[in-house]
Amino acid sequence: MPVSAPRPWLTADAHARLTAELADLQREPDDGASEQDRLDRRQHRQARIRQLQELVQDAVIGEDPPDDGIAEPGMVLTVRYEDGGGTETFLLGSRDEAGDVAVCSPDSPLGQALDGAKPGEEREYEVPSGAVVRVTLVAAHPYGRFRSRS
Repeated sequence: MPVSAPRPWLTADAHARLTAELADLQREPDDGASEQDRLDRRQHRQARIRQLQELVQDAVIGEDPPDDGIAEPGMVLTVRYEDGGGTETFLLGSRDEAGDVAVCSPDSPLGQALDGAKPGEEREYEVPSGAVVRVTLVAAHPYGRFRSRS
């Protein structure tokens, strides 16, 4: 049985913003730029349109995951790095989020390592240099709960 990719998680604000961006891109006319510039911009625009269509079509919008402390998209995570780098708090969600908290993509090495972690669990991931970073999940709360406290 094939495993389907998890659906991206977006806040309602991010979904509205991305839907508006998609509409703008779909009606953006070509201007008086050179032929090569128009071609380059058209290819870039078409790639972004496809990305946005997939994102907004498949997204789970503003629906908080269960408040069970388990790391998953839509949760605000607080993590502690083993190297003494302190703690960091971020939303595990789409990089297209903009808001009141930093965002970490579930597809990033850190996001993949933390997916499914419970508070107190240590996970590790590899950074581009090849070094292995160890991180412990301190807490995970639904974004809606985090937002109501801030």
